Amino acid sequence: MLIFFVLGDILGAGIYALVGEVGAKTGGAIWAPFLLALFLAVFTAFSYAELVTKYPRAAGAALYVNRAFRMPFLTFVVAFAVLASGLASAATIGRAFGGQYLSAFVAWPTVAVGLGFLAMIAVINLRGIRESMRFNFALTLIEVAGLLLVVVIGVTALADGLGDPSRVLEFDRDTSVFMAILGGAGIAFFALIGFEDSVNLAEEARRPRVDYPWALFGGLMAAGAIYLAVTLVASMVVPVDRLASSSAPLLEVTSVGPLAVPDRLFSAIALFALANGALINLIMASRLMYGMAEQGVVPGVLGRVLPKRGTPWVAIVFTTALAAGLLVTGDLGDLAETTVLLLLAVFAIVNVAVLVLRRDPVDFEHFRSPTAMPVIGFIVSIGLMTTKDGEVFLRAAILVGVGALLWVVSRLIQGDRG
Repeated sequence: MLIFFVLGDILGAGIYALVGEVGAKTGGAIWAPFLLALFLAVFTAFSYAELVTKYPRAAGAALYVNRAFRMPFLTFVVAFAVLASGLASAATIGRAFGGQYLSAFVAWPTVAVGLGFLAMIAVINLRGIRESMRFNFALTLIEVAGLLLVVVIGVTALADGLGDPSRVLEFDRDTSVFMAILGGAGIAFFALIGFEDSVNLAEEARRPRVDYPWALFGGLMAAGAIYLAVTLVASMVVPVDRLASSSAPLLEVTSVGPLAVPDRLFSAIALFALANGALINLIMASRLMYGMAEQGVVPGVLGRVLPKRGTPWVAIVFTTALAAGLLVTGDLGDLAETTVLLLLAVFAIVNVAVLVLRRDPVDFEHFRSPTAMPVIGFIVSIGLMTTKDGEVFLRAAILVGVGALLWVVSRLIQGDRG
């Protein structure tokens, strides 16, 4: 279940909706940014594997930063940045849900559909974690099957003489190869984030110090292999300008060749995949908000739960509302880049924390990352952050500012009670 959680959290909107966005920055060699993004994710994954097996608690980056630096406000900012990245990701997926995949069934306004979609996910979230995890397991199987279907249809089309294999070596002529790959990787990284959410479930594993590294790297490598196969096939079968102009790029692939399937069939699969990603992100965000309310870090009202189900309904409503605000104010590419920027900042700090915490020995065996991995992970995280424009930084700053406001309100409330 843990490896399926990792795989299900990684797979989804990133590959189903952003292949064209990456192609627009890179050219036909769409696979190259995805491969680079996979390597970059692995460096930080080593840091998470060490920290989770050393401190198998359901608090993630906030726990590590707190133990390393003992600065409460920095700990809060990191925790809220993780939370905000989940909300930006859910908003990205909501935008994708209301795009061309849905238009195979109905022609409704993207924003209205996205808002309705977030409301539907919130209802599932309110039902409880057990129901949500079962839903995640089923949808993960569907989304993996959908991506394998893309590969099979694409390979069959190539065997039938369609497409142009030489496109996989074409790069955007308006920039250097390095900058084309780096710019594409800044978006492709969105498709590989999600592995960090699994730290919040590591405590549920029977043997987290043994099981978690296998689940983390296994899920990451499986997702990476699927992504490379899909992007190679997509760029060979469909011209990159056609992929770039579509909000449902994989639909362009499944409609080509002798094994082409009806648009509605693949669109349904894609919509399920998008729903899975949004559900996982909103589960993570609402539980983080609830946990912070329980610790008195944000106003206590956010910790209220439904009497019978025990789900944190105020946190769910609040986080869903923030995601809805993002969906209304940003487009697909901007929201994806905001998600990536927030997590890159967190990853940079976590990679430093793992080195600082080497001074905090524990009396049991745990996974130990080679020292070069967190060092490279830090450098890579900062480097990728430089690919984002000012508007993305502004949106991320506003989100973190909302968190800072909650922090101040909570301090004032506690001061009055004192």
